[in-house]
Order: sequence, then C-alpha cells, then structure tokens
Amino acid sequence: MGGVAAIARAAGHEVTGSDRNVYPPMSTQLAALGIGLTEGYGAQQLEPRPDVVVVGNVCSRGMPAVEAVLEQNIAYVSGPEWLAREVLADRWVLAVAGTHGKTTTAAMLAWILEDAGLSPGFLIGGIPGNFELSARLGELPFFVIEADEYDTAFFDKRAKFVHYRPRTLVLNNLEFDHADIYPDLAAIERQFHHLVRTVPAGGLILVNGGDANLARVLAMGCWSGVERFGRDSATTPGAATGWSAALAPGSDGSEFSVRFGGVDCGAVRWPLIGLHNVDNALAAIGAARHAGVPPERACLALASFAGVRRRMELRGVADGVSVYDDFAHHPTAIATTLEGLRRRVGRERIVAVLEPRSNTMRAGVHRDTLAESLGGADSVWLHAPADLGWDAAGALRPLGGRAHVAHEFDSLLAGLVGDLHAGDHALLMSNGGFGGLHERLLKALAARGADG
Repeated sequence: MGGVAAIARAAGHEVTGSDRNVYPPMSTQLAALGIGLTEGYGAQQLEPRPDVVVVGNVCSRGMPAVEAVLEQNIAYVSGPEWLAREVLADRWVLAVAGTHGKTTTAAMLAWILEDAGLSPGFLIGGIPGNFELSARLGELPFFVIEADEYDTAFFDKRAKFVHYRPRTLVLNNLEFDHADIYPDLAAIERQFHHLVRTVPAGGLILVNGGDANLARVLAMGCWSGVERFGRDSATTPGAATGWSAALAPGSDGSEFSVRFGGVDCGAVRWPLIGLHNVDNALAAIGAARHAGVPPERACLALASFAGVRRRMELRGVADGVSVYDDFAHHPTAIATTLEGLRRRVGRERIVAVLEPRSNTMRAGVHRDTLAESLGGADSVWLHAPADLGWDAAGALRPLGGRAHVAHEFDSLLAGLVGDLHAGDHALLMSNGGFGGLHERLLKALAARGADG
C-alpha cells in the first residue's frame, strides 16, 4: 500500500494514509515523498473529506475509519482495483507470482528493463537497491508488479493478482501459505488458475518446471504460451526447450551460465548467493526476453543488480560479528536462505534468529517443519511471545542443544550477545520490524567490543 501511495503521489494526487507500527524502509520512503501518515485507523483522518479512500486488506469491518467511510458514503476502492483502473489499463504488465521469491525476481526484472533503457514502472514489495524506492510510474508501456495471492480487501475476497491482467506472468513456485485466508493448498491452486485465465493467448507464462503444484495449476487450463525454467536441465521438465543454468559443483550461485533451449546465451556473475536466486534470475531473464531484451543483455544487467533491502541484507559488522536482515518467514524460505549463506561462509558459524510473525506462522501451521528448516544453522534462537499459541520449545526439540527460546526481546538480545563470537554470522529473519533487534544487537556487540 505504501507503493500504491507513492504511485498516486507521482500521478499528481494529494495523498495521506494510515497504518500501525510503520517501520523503515517504508516509513522513511513515505516521509521523503511528503505523504502524511496517521498512526492507527481513527475516523478523524477522514477530515477533510477525501475524494476517494484506497482500502488495503489490513482494514476490516469494525475499524472506525472503515465504518466512517461506509456511513458517510465516501467513495472507496481496493488498492489492486485502483491500480488496474488508473495505472495498468494501458500497460504491458509483467507480473511475478509465487510463494517465494516474488520481491527479488520482480526487482531483477525491473532492473533488467531499466538497464535496457525501457524505464519501466513498477510496484514491488520491498526496496530494490538499484532504485531505492518500491514503486514508480515509469514510462509506457512496461510495468513490473509483484503479484500477491493474498485477498484484496474486506469487500473483495479474490486474490489481489487477478486484478492485474498480465501479458507476461512468472510463476516462481507454489506452497501452502496464508492459512488465515485459504483452508488448504487446493484453494490457493484455484486462485493461481484464476490468474492464468487472465493471461491473453499472445502472452507468456514462465513457470518453474520442477514445481508439481504449478503443474497442477496449468493442467486446470492454459491458453497462453509457456516457457519453463529451472537450474538443473537434467531434472526439470521442459528445460531442454526452456531456461536452465549451468553451475560449478558446490557453487554458491554467484556465477552461472544461462541456457535457452539447451543453447548458451549468456553468463551471470553477480553479488547474490543462493541457488534459489539462480532460479529467480532465469525467470527474470525469460520475462525480459518476452519484453524484447536479449538474454545476453539481461545477464550483463544482473551483474550490477544490487539486491533488495531485507533480503539477506548485511546490516553491519560489530565486534567481528556479521548481522544480516532477511524477510524469510516460511520454512522453505528459511531453509533456502540458510543454504545460500552456508554456501557462502563455509564452516563459519551461523546463528539463526527467527520471529514467527506471519499469521500462518503464529497459527502454528508450520511448527512441525520448523526445526528441519532451521537445521542448517549452528545455533537457533526463536522469539516466542506469550500469545504465540503453540509450544515453541517443543517444535525446536529436534535441534537439541542448538535451540533456544526467548519470550522477551530483552532476553533474546542478552542471549544473542552471549552466544555470538567474532567470525560468526547472525541471520535475523522476520517479515516485520523484529522490535528493532538488528540495530540493538549491533549496538550491543559494538559496546562489548569497546569494553574489550
């Protein structure tokens, strides 16, 4: 919604908004754009009366602002519908969907188009390092959008991405998530099928060829061109005629060659790590090719891709400890993030720190697979507030003495300072602000180093 606000401001509208617990980098981006922010959802923010209220899916019946909008008959619209009507109607939309990797892949794609001189518009759920903002109008015709399957608004329970009507669609992967919205995996697959139905016959769907859940989605019906991608051409169906990568044995993903239809068409050497990012790159290169960017040019552009804030972002080094910030909050994302860091640091010690903040994680849906996903770390710390609702210590029991549970941020910080040593890597994972733990930890480690 912060990105929607930025685009509306760029389009010439006077924009204000409201939210709870706003934190950087979005809070600083909004302030820099001159967009007024109200903490909470009180009705007073509707004075003076706005011309239209763009409603995010965090809003629900019973909130004073929502009730005032309805009672006073103020015009309102969902964020995705406003985008579709005001911005996307005359655009070539390139949408990136999937359980994992949407933000990074969309940022890669936007940068490839930018590097090719196409000046795309974009709306991304993070801050790409190459742009330092999450959204912009850009120039016609291209618009890159992160296509989320979460529901649209309290009055529109369809997935947000059905509003976007892409001509180029990336389907990265598909797993069960958003347990507060969907009862099972089949329900999410049905929403992805609805998205596939909106792609024109002359459009293109780039799909992870190794994902059985996405294969079921396409089997429900597909009326567009399809190209498959996957880093291992030997095991990925369709890779012989689609996109694949060649990596050296044991590679951390920082260097690989790209193949299309089994033919080499470029090489990527970049600062990112992780085999999952190789897949993300293949998807972005394929989508850019559909928009007219040659694969060789796309590979060269990725050499200067600066990543995305809060995706394996090194926040600082203090007293010899490297502190990273990552958005991972699903077991698969946690495992792949740890794998990528392990390939980079080898046998150096990794301390994983997790805040189970998403609705799905807090509901305990992933508790039985949580320990396995964290198995790549040498030490694991979990923040388990009193209202978590499930036995965090029990969930981590398979990790034995490597696992630690803290119920308060202060005790978590103290435990980490005692556990971390020079040469360690602290990986903090949360889809929220984590109570400012990153900066608090760096400050505490620096003070420890100063004390000798």
